[in-house]
Amino acid sequence: MTQTDSRIIACPACATANRVPAAKLGGGGTCGRCGAALFQGEPIALTAASFDAHAARADIPLLVDFWAGWCGPCRQMAPAFAAAAGQLEPAMRLGKIDTEAEQAIAARYRIQSIPTMVLFHRGREIARQSGAMPAAAIVQWARSVAPR
Repeated sequence: MTQTDSRIIACPACATANRVPAAKLGGGGTCGRCGAALFQGEPIALTAASFDAHAARADIPLLVDFWAGWCGPCRQMAPAFAAAAGQLEPAMRLGKIDTEAEQAIAARYRIQSIPTMVLFHRGREIARQSGAMPAAAIVQWARSVAPR
């Protein structure tokens, strides 16, 4: 298997890197370490410990929703972001970062308003969008800015 016909996918449960044949991404798969499903059709909660495994070391883009529990628009957008995960996986991973709990990551990316979505690919920020959006708009925006 060559690098071009497989992808590194970080496990949503333990953040272990898993090599998955590109042709089998749609079939899901499980983590070779912990056995968790690699795609669950819902956003994962990211922490400082797991963020880089998904943002920098995985081969698929990572769409992150920076949010906070006290933020009304963030709470309003949460179901739409969750619905978007079901439509965007396995082409990209969706994750959520609580800016109150993970202040260092929010500061690192200069998050000044929430909700803010940032698309990462191989450690680089590709695009960002602030403000609450419905699921269809999230999917459309993410697909339009995702690397090909």
